[in-house]
Amino acid sequence: MKIAFTTTGKGWDAQVDTRFGRAIGFFIFSEESKIEYYVSNEQNMNAMGGAGVQSAQNIINLKIDALVTGNMGPRAFQILNSAGIKIYLAEENLTIKEAYEAFKKNELKEVANPNVAGHWV
Repeated sequence: MKIAFTTTGKGWDAQVDTRFGRAIGFFIFSEESKIEYYVSNEQNMNAMGGAGVQSAQNIINLKIDALVTGNMGPRAFQILNSAGIKIYLAEENLTIKEAYEAFKKNELKEVANPNVAGHWV
C-alpha cells in the first residue's frame, strides 16, 4: 500500500498538515518497498482557486492508495473518491509517524463525506 500524508515538513517527525489542497507538501510511504519521499505542494499553496482539485490530481498521479490529512473539501473528496483512494482524517498536532501508527491500528476515521465546506460554494 502506498500512503500519502499531508505534511508541514519532510520527515517522519513533521506534523500532519490539517489542510489538503493548500498543504505544504505530501510525505509518501510505500509499505511494500519501504521507500519514503517528499513531494512539494508549493504550486497550490497560494493558488487563487482550485488548490484542492489540483492537489487531488497530483495524489492520483502519484498512484496513492490511501491519504491521511486533517480536512477534506467536497471537490477534492469527489475526485479522490472517484479514483478509489481511501481518505483518513488525522487529529491536529500528530506527527507523520504518529499518524502512520494510528493508521496501522485502524484508529483513524475513514472519510465517507467531505468534512469541510468548499471555499467557492
